[in-house]
Parts: sequence; C-alpha cells; structure tokens
Amino acid sequence: MTQQNIILIGAPVDCGKRRRGCLMGPDAYRTAGLAEALTNLGHDVTDVGNLSATPVELPASPDAKVHALAENIGWTRTLSNAALELAPAGLPIFLGGDHALALGTVSGMAQHAAAADRPLFVLWLDAHSDFHTPVSSDSGNLHGTPVAYVTGRDGFDGFPEITSKVPTENVCMIGLRSVDSAEKAALEDLDMTLVDMRMIDEVGIRSPLAAFLERVEAANGMLHVSLDVDFLDPSVAPAVGTTVPGGATVREGHLVMEMLCDSGLVTSLDLVELNPFLDDRGRTASLMVDLTASLLGRRIFDRPTRSFA
Repeated sequence: MTQQNIILIGAPVDCGKRRRGCLMGPDAYRTAGLAEALTNLGHDVTDVGNLSATPVELPASPDAKVHALAENIGWTRTLSNAALELAPAGLPIFLGGDHALALGTVSGMAQHAAAADRPLFVLWLDAHSDFHTPVSSDSGNLHGTPVAYVTGRDGFDGFPEITSKVPTENVCMIGLRSVDSAEKAALEDLDMTLVDMRMIDEVGIRSPLAAFLERVEAANGMLHVSLDVDFLDPSVAPAVGTTVPGGATVREGHLVMEMLCDSGLVTSLDLVELNPFLDDRGRTASLMVDLTASLLGRRIFDRPTRSFA
C-alpha cells in the first residue's frame, strides 16, 4: 500500500434521526485507536478535530414531520465545503455522526472530482438505500436521504444546489436488506447497481464488487466509500440505532476492504451511524477501525487479536 496523507475530519452529526448518540462517534473512533492504526501502516495522519454545523435560519418547515431541517442543511454546507477544501491535500475520512453527513461529504467530493475533470463513483455499504427525499420520507429522518440528494432528486428545498450530480449509474449499493416500497419504486427504473443480501448469499460479495471496481478504473474515476455500521450484522456490530438482522459478516467486511485497498481507487471515506451509547465495550468502534485499517493496507497476518470477554 502506497503511503497516503490521511485527514481525519470529525463530523458529530446527530440530527439525521431522532435517536441520539451518534455525536459521540468521532471521539469513539479516536479512542479505539484509528489514528494510531493508520500511522502504524506508514501513513501520515492529520486530525483536524470536530467540525460544527453552519448556522442556518429557516421559517417553520411546511412539513412538520421533517426532523431538524435547518441543522441538516447547516451540516451539509459545512461538510461539502470541508470536502472541497481538504480533499486536494489527501484522503479525507469523515468520522460520523449519522448518515445525514453524506449529504455534504458526497456532494463536496463530487465538486472536487469535477474540478479534477474526473467522474465520482460512490460505494454505499448499507442495509438501507437512503433514497428518500424530505417529501417522500414517512419518518422525516434525513439520514435516509443522501443518495437521493447527491444524484439530483427533487424535494430538497433549502439545501445547497447540487452543481455536480453523481450519475445514478456511478452508484453501487452493497448489503441492502431494508428498502421500503417508495424507495423501491424510485429505484426500479434506474441503472444503479443494487446488491442485496440475497445476491450476496447466492454469488458472494466479491463478484459484484469486482465488476463495479473495474468500471471505476476504466473511467479513471474517483471513489467515495460510505460505510454504515448497519452494513454489518448486528451480532458483530451492535452500536447502531437502525439494526437489521442478516448483514455482512466480519470476514465479508474485511474482504470488501481488502479489495478496495488492492484497487487503489478510494479517494474518500465516510464512517457513519456509530452510536457508542449502544456499543458493547467498544466492540463496534474497534471493528470499524479494523475495517478502515484493512482498506488502508493492513493484511490478515497483521491483524491484532481482540478479546471482548
């Protein structure tokens, strides 16, 4: 693995849903030794600390069910600007925070890619498709909307205008197992790569990921990876408020990360939905750190043996 300049960016976003706790995520990753793990792999690591949302004043939302609209817009502005500013200096890792942070991180990385005259591709590792809009969401929780926003769906009044849309054909979702009827209908006619857990059970996780990575490489694309804790099975990663049984195993998670490392295509990373309040003695935070280390060069014989007894 080539030495990289890694930039850790704390994004304690906790407004994308109503269950609190993800604001503690960035410091949980730090406590679990993320910077040390990456430094030990030979990378230069800079931690810029935790960001805060840009203040936004809005009139009362016409849709009362939409949760914390102004705060979500503020975080989108902050994180889009941070991605655009910091990505030229290295590989940004956004330490979440709930998945609403990707409204800003992906839109900012898309602008960065456009400035470099390269296409942005997005690998969405998640139990959910997050393809709602504020209008279509029954819950009003905006952590379920980032993919819709960055691909240019309507319904995001008040959010920063998307100047560099991510084409739907440039998005690959792996690990899906909780997609509601409205999202399914919106996705049916699109050319997005959708890999649910049944497909993984039938053909494995390697084949669809390899095909997607070949497309990214052929296009000279930049690759943003958004890793949600609930991509993993809750038996191994309990610290998430949106647990869905039947997720990826630890071994499948590491295989994905090792393949991404081998590809050399990843230019930015989200680590999202870690709620330390729900964790078991730091188990989930440690696993997410281990997966990140695999993405950035750690090999099987280098892995520490952890005990949670």
